[in-house]
Amino acid sequence: MRALKVLVVVMGVLLVGGTTALIIAVIERARQHLAEPAAAPPPPPGHGFGRAVVDLPAGARVIAVEPAGERLVVRIALAEGGEALILIDARNGATLGTIELRPGETGAMKP
Repeated sequence: MRALKVLVVVMGVLLVGGTTALIIAVIERARQHLAEPAAAPPPPPGHGFGRAVVDLPAGARVIAVEPAGERLVVRIALAEGGEALILIDARNGATLGTIELRPGETGAMKP
């Protein structure tokens, strides 16, 4: 009978301790969530940025367009035979930059 009383007390302590730990975890997560800056709301449907113009080098042609997060990656074939990537911000149509792809001397990537 004494063992049963000890078991009941231990399980009661575990129940109270577990509930306390759960309440503390919920409070901490709520604090972290409130501390994070709010993300900008997405634009309403049907309201884009209007018209954007991307200038391609003379003789270049578009090979592929791929989304990459909030950017578009436009792969182009250059007139002189190489390729380039044009990074475009999909939110406002601004050109972020161009990466020219050139083969290395050995054709292998260097660290």
